[in-house]
Formats: sequence, structure tokens, C-alpha cells
Amino acid sequence: MSIVMGIVGILFTVFLAWIASSNKKIAFKHWKNIILLIILQFVVTFLFLNTTGGQTAILALANGFDHLLGFAREGATFVFGDLLTNAEGEPADVFLFNVLIPIIFISAIIGILSFTRILPFVIKGIGFVLTKVTGMPYIESYNGAASMMLGQSEVFVSLKNQLPKLSTQRLYTLSAQAMSSISLSIVGAFFTMLDPQYVIIAIVLNLFSVYIIVHIINPYDEVVEDGDVEISTNPEKGKSFFQVLGDYIIDGGKIVLVVGAMLIGFIALIGLLNQLFLLIPGSSLTFQDILGYIFMPVAFLMGIPWAEAQTAGSLMATKLITNEFVAILEFIKVAEGLSAKTQAMLSVFLISFANFGSIGIIAGSVKGLHSESGDKVARFGLKLVYGATLVSILSAVIVGFFY
Repeated sequence: MSIVMGIVGILFTVFLAWIASSNKKIAFKHWKNIILLIILQFVVTFLFLNTTGGQTAILALANGFDHLLGFAREGATFVFGDLLTNAEGEPADVFLFNVLIPIIFISAIIGILSFTRILPFVIKGIGFVLTKVTGMPYIESYNGAASMMLGQSEVFVSLKNQLPKLSTQRLYTLSAQAMSSISLSIVGAFFTMLDPQYVIIAIVLNLFSVYIIVHIINPYDEVVEDGDVEISTNPEKGKSFFQVLGDYIIDGGKIVLVVGAMLIGFIALIGLLNQLFLLIPGSSLTFQDILGYIFMPVAFLMGIPWAEAQTAGSLMATKLITNEFVAILEFIKVAEGLSAKTQAMLSVFLISFANFGSIGIIAGSVKGLHSESGDKVARFGLKLVYGATLVSILSAVIVGFFY
């Protein structure tokens, strides 16, 4: 049954991408690459979930981040002191301390890797490999690798000289890649909230899923020749080591403040809306209940059991209208009551920046580098969220095959 529903899920996702395609006649022009990418997704998921080597790799990454989070706690202890422990002397169960503060330290590590050119070298290498399997030009392939590691704002910096030369179609692909990923700086935060294996699988699957979706929803009816395109792989050029380190630490602090502020605001607003809906005479449904029923058919066609589709739909909608952190916190509350399959699919679905708030972040980031390109991104903002959400759906469907 899982295989049948999985096939239905893939066909359903492809259909949703096709009906929004900018050129339906050539939507499947790269069908060979699409099939190859789907096969790679199955192979990667199988290796991570069903082989000793894959599980060992996941465990090693999880342990590595655990050690890094331990070092982050040392810095937090110096600043916050006894606030980090409860009356029994154990670590306090405070979201700010356990999830957000470590982002600052992880950002510092990323700054060091960027300054030493290690991270740009890795991104460029992965981008080169992707050109061989995706059917996309080098800029799109490079950006896919960069989006997997950098934030949705920072990823465009290395392409700032290319942005004025890119068509609207190519800008859509770059933006979809940025919205369908997460940044390395917050991977550790997700590791503390979700099963690490699903975080890692989601990062890799989204990398492939975004090419599948953009091939269909945003096909290029043009021959793109990038040639020896110049992409900046040393954005920190001219800065000293401590300048770079300080910049990344401050950027990490900004992320903590922004995420914290958004969580306070969104969770409070959801609570208010839930209460307002309950005040309607004869109503026993909250705002999130209604969202769940709206998205329930989508969740079911993805392969989530009907009995759990309403809960899953509510979480999917919560992510779309708020952000991934809010949705994950809601997911944690109900996870134990869901089947292993639904837990796995939702965990993968929630790992991306696909939400309405990201439209402004991406459009603003591009506009800061090239005004006209930023205006183009803003114009296709809704279609961008639609495509990025389909990326998350496809990745979740692939994982569902294995349960």
C-alpha cells in the first residue's frame, strides 16, 4: 500500500507542478534528468535509512553536532550563568538556550570555513557534479549546492555580478533553491528538535527535488551558455580573519533575534486566532483545525494515512503561513501519537524555508544586490512559495516509500 500511495504521491506532485508550469509544452523536456534525479533520491534514502554505513554516517554527524553544541553551551554559560540550569542542576528546558543560542557558535564555525576557502571549495565541487545529473546550467548547479549550506540571504552574494544577466526564469530557479533549503547555521538547532536522520535526508532530498520541480514548473525554452562564468568563491576577500569571524558571529546573533521574535509573534497570533474561532457560536474548531481540514486531501494524496491527514495538514499549513520553527514546535507536541511513517514524512517536509515570510527575505536580499532582479523576484513570489512547497512535498513522498 505504501508503494501504491507513494506512486500516487509522486504523480500528484508532478501534476501540481505541471498545472502551474510557465510552459506546459516543454515541461517534460528534461524527462531523462527528472527520472535520474528521482532514482538518486531513492538510492540516497535507502542508503541512509536501510544500510549500516548510512546509519553510521548519520550517527557520526549527529555526534559531531552534539559536541559543537556542547562548546556552544560553554559560551552561553559564561553569559547566562545559572539561568542555564534548573533547581536540580540539570540543563534548563529553555528553547532560547538549547536551540537558538548555539546558532551563534555554528555561524562562527561557518565563518572560519569560509575564510579558509574550505566551504567555497566544497560548494564548487558539488556544483560541478550537479551539472552532470541535473540538466541545468552551471550557475543553477552551483547555486543548488550553495543553497544547501548557506542561508537564503547569503547564497546570492557570490552571484551578485551575474544577477543582472539572468532571465526571470533563471532567477526563479535560484530563488526556489534558496527557499527549498536550510542553512548550516541552523542545522544544529533542527538536530535538537527532530530525529537527525530526517534532517540530513531532507537536506539531500530537497537538493534533488528542487531541480525536478523547477524543470516542470519553470522550464527554459532557451539554450543557456554560461561558459567560463565568474562566480565569486571568496566573498571575504580583503577582510582579516577576525573581521570575518566577528561578522559571522554577529550574523548568528541576528538570526537568533529574528527567529526568537518571529516565534513569539507567530505563536501568540496562532493562540489568539484559535481562541477567536472557538468563540464563534456552535464552533468547536480552532484556526489550526480548519487549516488541517483544508490541507487534509493534500496530506492524504502524499501518502499520509487518512486518520492522520488532518493533523498533518494542520502542521503543513502552519509551516506555510508562519515558519518551520513554529511548525516543528507544534509537531513535537503531537509526534508520539502519529505513526512512524507520518513522523518521517512530516519531519522531512518541515525542513525548508518554504513559507510566505521567505518571499520578502529573498526578494529583499536580491534587491539589495541588484534592484531590477529583486523586483522580478517579488513579482513571482506566490509562485515561488508554491514551487518550494511542492519540493518539500516531493521529498516527504520519497521518504514515505520506506515505511
